[in-house]
Amino acid sequence: MNTSIPDQRLLDLLPPALLADCEALHVRKGDRLFATGQRPRHLFWVHVGQVVLERAAANGTSVVLQRTYQGFVSEASLQSPRYHCDALVVVDAHITRVPVPALLQALTEDPAFALRWIGMLNQEVRRLRLQCERLNLKGVQARVLHWLETEGTSGCCAVTAGYKSLAAELGVSHEALYRALADMVDAGLVLRELERLCLKAPSPKR
Repeated sequence: MNTSIPDQRLLDLLPPALLADCEALHVRKGDRLFATGQRPRHLFWVHVGQVVLERAAANGTSVVLQRTYQGFVSEASLQSPRYHCDALVVVDAHITRVPVPALLQALTEDPAFALRWIGMLNQEVRRLRLQCERLNLKGVQARVLHWLETEGTSGCCAVTAGYKSLAAELGVSHEALYRALADMVDAGLVLRELERLCLKAPSPKR
């Protein structure tokens, strides 16, 4: 297996014996990591890029359940007999594929790893709570500011999949997002770049 894993978070999480069973991959935009109904044989950790979990709605459209830039996209399927959604790569990505049987064995035999795994899941729960909090906010601008404040680094977030993708993540139409961002830029609240959005620092008082 290729174990050239570029993410220290994953190296710190998994025990050495399990890392030896992992495989590092480069996947292209448009590829699927797995499809609804398939048996889970691997979990997938995103190092760079973007992967969405999506499910077909009754009207034929796709509903985005999760959008991942770094971390696992399939940990909820660890003990499931099949995947309940599709995993679509929307930005070229570096992925590590972790075999499910070896992962389950490590969780059973290595208590320290099991505790680290629980800690990782707790972080994911906190992230999802923030996402629910954000989607309950009224107004596009409020959701954008919350996203930047909670998901950003030094007030900046990457928008590598484009602003239409961001609109879906915020639960608004892309037209509403474009209007809100234009107003926020004019008001000096944010700086908008091609693949990055940042909170604008207030001018120092004289």
